[in-house]
Amino acid sequence: MSHRQSSARIGLGLGVLDECCIAQGDHKAAVFSWLPKEMRLWVVVAWLFVCGATALAGGEQPLSRIAIQRTILAVDDSVHVKASPLVLGLKGENSGWVQVEFFHPNPSKDDWIGVFSPANFSDAICEPENNSQQPPLLCTAPIKYQFAKFKNSGYTKSGKGNLKLQLINQREDFSFALFSGGLMKPKLIAVSNMVTFANPKAPVYPRLAQGKSWNEMTITWTSGYDIKEAVPFVEWGAKDEPRFLSPAGTLTFDRNSMCGAPARTVGWRHPGYIHTSFLKELWPDSPYTYRLGHRLPNGTNIWSKLYSFKASPYPGQDSLQQIVIFGDMGKAEADGSNEFNDFQPGSLNTTNQIIRDLENIDMVVHIGDICYANGYLSQWDQFTSQIEPIASTVPYMIGSGNHERDWPGTGSFYGNIDSGGECGVPAQTVFYTPAENRAKFWYATDYGMFRFCIANTEEDWRPGTEQYKFIEQCLSSVDRQKQPWLIFLAHRVLGYSSCTYYETEGTFEEPMGREALQELWQKYKVDLSFYGHVHNYERTCPVYQSQCVVAASDYYSGPFMATTHVVVGGAGANIADSEFTTSNIQWSHFRDFDFGFVKLTAFNHSSLLFEYKKSRDGNVYDHFTISRDYRDVLACSIDNCPRTTLAT
Repeated sequence: MSHRQSSARIGLGLGVLDECCIAQGDHKAAVFSWLPKEMRLWVVVAWLFVCGATALAGGEQPLSRIAIQRTILAVDDSVHVKASPLVLGLKGENSGWVQVEFFHPNPSKDDWIGVFSPANFSDAICEPENNSQQPPLLCTAPIKYQFAKFKNSGYTKSGKGNLKLQLINQREDFSFALFSGGLMKPKLIAVSNMVTFANPKAPVYPRLAQGKSWNEMTITWTSGYDIKEAVPFVEWGAKDEPRFLSPAGTLTFDRNSMCGAPARTVGWRHPGYIHTSFLKELWPDSPYTYRLGHRLPNGTNIWSKLYSFKASPYPGQDSLQQIVIFGDMGKAEADGSNEFNDFQPGSLNTTNQIIRDLENIDMVVHIGDICYANGYLSQWDQFTSQIEPIASTVPYMIGSGNHERDWPGTGSFYGNIDSGGECGVPAQTVFYTPAENRAKFWYATDYGMFRFCIANTEEDWRPGTEQYKFIEQCLSSVDRQKQPWLIFLAHRVLGYSSCTYYETEGTFEEPMGREALQELWQKYKVDLSFYGHVHNYERTCPVYQSQCVVAASDYYSGPFMATTHVVVGGAGANIADSEFTTSNIQWSHFRDFDFGFVKLTAFNHSSLLFEYKKSRDGNVYDHFTISRDYRDVLACSIDNCPRTTLAT
């Protein structure tokens, strides 16, 4: 979620405002000096409006707090920074820890260490945008940072310190720079030696996803190998069976594919090469192993480690099926770097709880606001590394959120700047979805007894639109005798939320949300609707037209009466801006202002268990069961009775 009251629907000068939000302080007048006089007052007011609210927003990217383009070179030979070891990944690891030791004879509490990749970041000098700016101006943001005093209590007196930082393989070498002057007025005073991975281009971070057919699994991964350098493929097969080789397609994107700053400027970093292979004609519920490969021109194969997965069940198959659902997780750093707005506890705890229970999970659905890169492209690698134990083992399906897609003038339904200029490109490239048009980001996917209809709230969903037609087709085409559990998912809350922000709008929903869709949910008897965007957990009664059709319960049986709506956007992003109203809301049954996620367990065609778990301990804090036979699905309730005839 982002404070849309601050950034939505502001059109003119947004690219300027986005850059200026990190250039706060004494120089804002100079930053705006190039504007015509008649525009300056408007832009400054808008700048204050946007930046003031951004400081409160739960979706702020920590790297955006660094005014790297205002760096002054102040190299001091008496200062030194040393990093070790020099080479990581000697045994094929994709991550490793580096010890950074540093000394500054004139230390300050505002000194900080930036991790840069490529290591020669100081070569990336950008041209000044106006006469008030003086080079050198660094054009590359760090991939992470930490204050020098972090766990170095005596630093401000001795000037000596050390940090233990975790690096992941991101296709380039690394260096560590010591800055004084804080984040807003950085002075570069020393740079360390270079650190690299043994094979920086190695294939890394596989992400499984459902294909367009039930017996197809897709594997997407990242490498440093262009298709001209090496041929990508997957070697795979069932245990003790012949191995297959499946080719992979390769995609990437460049700076010109980004729609605005910082993605086009200080946040830009080459995303590497994204490869996707399609494993077809899989046997249902069967285990497979695989490894990623790249064949060099000399015939040598570069291999990843060995991974495994279980193929999806046949649609309608009666077996135990377990799905985890959440939104707004974001990424975090195990070393405590980049800390802002308290992302670490939620994001890492959610990830770790899912990893601990992975043997009892068949698929994950992450409904938008994936990693909050917000235009800092290095963070997509960080996120795929964080979820690798999950996404390499079970399908990791994603939806689009405002922090992936929204940017003015690019066709997004909302005209805000939440994507940081990404306008959906990294999300739709780094992850595969079985959508007819991956840029549209709406799709259906089946898993055994489940049908999931995943909408895209960053595109218009109202009646008469292309997406509305998709939603109705997805809901209406499922055979409920074979797939009794019909689930609707979207990022923004198209159903019900008692978050204070929605209360101030007077809607308790995304405007124009349920008014457009509630008749479809009721007509096609959608069991559950899930949303993110609001960073908390909330479950309603089975509700239609803002009225509880039946009282909320821990156990439902008999005919379908109405859809239960669930907000599950507390997977990791800061929860401070998602407080609940103090008003008594009839349809709001269970609320939790904490980090967590939902797990669905279909035992068979007649029994579904819903569990809400806190990320801090993995324990269940809310649950209910649905017990329903096929005749109960066929039975009619409010506004979903089929027409009948008196003829015999």
